[in-house]
Amino acid sequence: MEKRTLSVGLMLFALFFGAGNLIFPPALGQAAGGMVWQSMAGFFITGVGLPLLGVIALARAGGGLQTLTERVNPLFGSVFAIILYLAIGPFFGIPRTGTVAFEMAALPFLPEGMDTGLPLFLFTVVFFAITYWLALNPSKLVDRIGNILTPLLLFIIGSVLVKALITPVGKLGQASPEYESSPLVKGFMDGYLTMDTLGALAFGIVVITAVKKPGMKKENVTKMVIKAGVIAAVCLAGVYGILAYLGATSQTLGKSENGGQILTNVVYQLFGEPGNLLLGLAVALACLTTSVGLVTATGEFAHKMFPKLSYKLVILVLSIFSAGVANVGLSQLITISVPVLTAIYPVAIVLIILSFFHDAFSGRQEVYLGSIIATALVSIADGLKAFGMNLGTIDQIYSHIPLYADGIGWLIPAIIGAIVGFIIALIRGRIVIFST
Repeated sequence: MEKRTLSVGLMLFALFFGAGNLIFPPALGQAAGGMVWQSMAGFFITGVGLPLLGVIALARAGGGLQTLTERVNPLFGSVFAIILYLAIGPFFGIPRTGTVAFEMAALPFLPEGMDTGLPLFLFTVVFFAITYWLALNPSKLVDRIGNILTPLLLFIIGSVLVKALITPVGKLGQASPEYESSPLVKGFMDGYLTMDTLGALAFGIVVITAVKKPGMKKENVTKMVIKAGVIAAVCLAGVYGILAYLGATSQTLGKSENGGQILTNVVYQLFGEPGNLLLGLAVALACLTTSVGLVTATGEFAHKMFPKLSYKLVILVLSIFSAGVANVGLSQLITISVPVLTAIYPVAIVLIILSFFHDAFSGRQEVYLGSIIATALVSIADGLKAFGMNLGTIDQIYSHIPLYADGIGWLIPAIIGAIVGFIIALIRGRIVIFST
């Protein structure tokens, strides 16, 4: 395997592995207890498999996010891209990197009982000032991430696992009711929170650019992206499994408010304060890496959409705004982000899956439109429910859709919508099944 492919694979892992990747597997593990591996099977689908497919889908399409979204409709392409970048950018994704870094790298070392308002504010100001500075010229960051930071982070997490296996914090605990009744589906839904499938659609073009050489054929680019993506996916799956296991054995330490606190408590139990200091440093760097990646990707997208806005001005506004949102706090950010992710994640999933069958239905717009509209009708309702809205009659009608109660009621309508779109395209004579 080429050294460059390995570096890009580790770089992609580092871009993915930021805030959500650290905090959600331990939280899932603590809640799932003895059902942790059944739950992680679902989590691996949305947290590992779909991000990998997302990067590959962009490589196959030969472009960025809008290359895929405009297959549905130009207006949809612009609107969905804006919503996606706002979600992974200044509203949720970027601020979360700052709050997780604070929870892991600063909070454990503050005096007990101290009001965290001012320390969080000062930390996020410094964190996003550094993010802005690095995002001004991110070109050299790729090699540094892939060759230095990622191996260090993997070594630290691997050391925690070895210590946890030799001197376990506790046994696998009791699963909470929702994980005990449907662990696979619950884990699948938890994978939404990482935002990695959305991130893949944003970061994918970065990976394609990193592996592409002058005169290189698209097929060869796709092969290299697949190799790099598999490296990132294997690393993600391994680390997720470790973090989930640590969370599943942590119930004896008491219930924590979020995954950041769980991981901090476990590492302190295993290594004491020096362990938390080393972990905090690694986590802060990992979150900073993701923050720079998100600010850069969102800044470049906004500059492309609105050329009159300079890239420097956009990333400055992004950094300042994200610092402000980060002061809402980690638990509050997670609560707010759930309804939005519930609404848009299924649309991204369906878009990625359709891209792999693009040639089979001749890329007809009717297929994309039928499937995406059907998906959105259900996923938006799910998002509104997660926001606390009472949908009344709509909810009663939707309750007859298979898997709706489990949160994936969009699946069957997506398939039906694609079939209806395919039939319409056939009737219009825009798909040729047999050629002579």
